Amino acid sequence: MNYDHILIRFGELSTKGRNRKLFIQRLSHNIKEKIENFSKIKIEKSRDRMFIKLNGEPHEPIIEKLQSIFGIHSFSLAVKTKTEVEDIKKGALFAVHALPYKGKTFKVTAKRAFKQFELDTNELNYAIGSHILRNTEDLTVNVKEPDINVRVEVREDASYITCKDIEGAGGLPVGTSGTGVLMLSGGIDSPVAGYLAMKRGIRLEVVHFFSPPYTSERAKQKVMDLTEKLTAFGHAITVHIVPFTDIQVAIQKQIPENYTMTSTRRFMLKIADKILQKEGGLAIITGESLGQVASQTLESMATINEVTQTPIIRPLITMDKTEIMDIAKQIDTLDISNRPFEDCCTIFTPASPKTKPKKEKINFYESFFDTEKMIEDAVNRTEKLLVTGKKTEIESKINDLF
Repeated sequence: MNYDHILIRFGELSTKGRNRKLFIQRLSHNIKEKIENFSKIKIEKSRDRMFIKLNGEPHEPIIEKLQSIFGIHSFSLAVKTKTEVEDIKKGALFAVHALPYKGKTFKVTAKRAFKQFELDTNELNYAIGSHILRNTEDLTVNVKEPDINVRVEVREDASYITCKDIEGAGGLPVGTSGTGVLMLSGGIDSPVAGYLAMKRGIRLEVVHFFSPPYTSERAKQKVMDLTEKLTAFGHAITVHIVPFTDIQVAIQKQIPENYTMTSTRRFMLKIADKILQKEGGLAIITGESLGQVASQTLESMATINEVTQTPIIRPLITMDKTEIMDIAKQIDTLDISNRPFEDCCTIFTPASPKTKPKKEKINFYESFFDTEKMIEDAVNRTEKLLVTGKKTEIESKINDLF
């Protein structure tokens, strides 16, 4: 007898009704991808639980990977027994004795998914608790704040005993909410927005606007490193590096200074929309926070949004900078974002950008551009990179693939 299983609890997935099976299948797929190097494991699924049979594989690295997979509410190392009273009692005693830490108090929390089991919940709690008390030293019962909570799940085919819950990442399995394009600048906010979008089940593609010689290769590397951090929470991510210099220079020459930021954002949205359409995505994701900078007032957003009918998701819209930085620390992107290499959003910044830009004015200023040709050229010259979490590979130019 040993801790040979990991029991996974779904949380929010349990509320999905008829679609629950699809969510569980996606979660199972995501787990298999993350622990593919552990060839001996076997995953079993039920309506409200998932079980990983370790088959001798070490549990420590698997637990570490499970903590970053969205869709898992909590999980525990588990002892599996037959659904017989004596077997459950022996399993519970072993589970307590085999813990790597010692406690002074415990309680038993039994749950009967198999309602035909011979003992009711209270009788089972008593049977297991008294068996542990008789066969251990220095352990007493504390039903309010125990050091060890012996949880027993009685099922028809088998029963599972756990003693410690490990918090999962929560949310929905990545891939259950479709694909979105994340506009990743290299700053603090956009990787946090990508993380929160993934938590709601969105599979990411990344778009980065690159303006050499005004932005350097090290700024580009920041984006690749930030993307690699995001892969830890879901999947390999494709990064689209858009050559943006010509458009930015044209904007500086043609557009009045206080409207250059508005026009820059509008061109970014148009290009992101084109890439989204080619990738079969459903939404654009940004790191905007209401009122944080001039382009993030409601008036600015309305004028910028005019260029697309695609839904724009802004996960940070009501957060302040401190809240955003706290999440950035949690997901280990803050130090990378703070590297002192400018991106295209910080170069050519006007001294007094319009906070309430007028749609009719920006449309007039941009009417002197051959907008479609400029966007088509940028999209055709976009570089497409794949970040796997293990290494970054240049796949090809977008125009080689489409």
